Amino acid sequence: MSYGMPAQPPTSAAPVCPRHPDRVSYVRCQRCGRPACPECQRSAAVGVQCIDCVRETARSMPVQRTVYGGVAAPGKPVVTMTLMALCAGAFLLQWLVPGFTERFWYAPLYTLPNPIYDAEPWRMITSAFLHSQGFILHIAFNLYALWILGNHLEPLLGRLRFLALYLLSAFGGSVAVLLLSAPNVPVLGASGAVFGLFGALFIVQRQRGGDVKSLLVLIGINVVLGFVVSGISWQAHLGGLAVGALAALALAYAPRGKNRTALQVGGLLLLFLLLAGVTALKSMA
Repeated sequence: MSYGMPAQPPTSAAPVCPRHPDRVSYVRCQRCGRPACPECQRSAAVGVQCIDCVRETARSMPVQRTVYGGVAAPGKPVVTMTLMALCAGAFLLQWLVPGFTERFWYAPLYTLPNPIYDAEPWRMITSAFLHSQGFILHIAFNLYALWILGNHLEPLLGRLRFLALYLLSAFGGSVAVLLLSAPNVPVLGASGAVFGLFGALFIVQRQRGGDVKSLLVLIGINVVLGFVVSGISWQAHLGGLAVGALAALALAYAPRGKNRTALQVGGLLLLFLLLAGVTALKSMA
């Protein structure tokens, strides 16, 4: 009669992370109970949750909105800082790369029919990131104004709406240069876009019931300087101011409701198509 080894109770397999089956983890998610390796663990109010539960919770939470319907993004004004960095970086390249300024500035001849230059309408935007190399106060004032205005407008509008406002204002400044300036006079600088932010701030302040007297005085002084001081493109200033105000009207006065975003996008798109249409008609004239 032979005797075998006594039977052993079955052992359960070591728990492994569902995302990384090669990693054993005895730490379990407090929400779903599954094992979670250190890479997939996220600290929660009580215990630890896995990354999947954290993402599911984030998707189910309502999106926080700004006053004018944009996605709220607490913290620093990222778009404002990025635009400032692009201007500063372009200014540095203007000093380091020969011909960089001439390659990206704008003059109407780049969008008007002529036998010498090819149509380069993208200059209408790139010129807004360049500044005069011989006048350091040019970029200093624009960056300072962009910082002040961006800190106020970006949290109210949201990042995407603020970026659209800035680029449309820059485009509007160039369109005004196309219509009102000499074909062979190049322009550069963020002033048109900055004036657009001034126009937008005026509309926003009015819509919110704020005092706009001091803002009107500031805008008026800067508009007059464009006509008095040589070398300043008053055309870009006025164009940016008008387009920025119109864009802000579409953003600030769109009625609240589920169609608010669609109306805002439609208003900005209509403004862009109007500017593009004017550019196209002028280029074919």
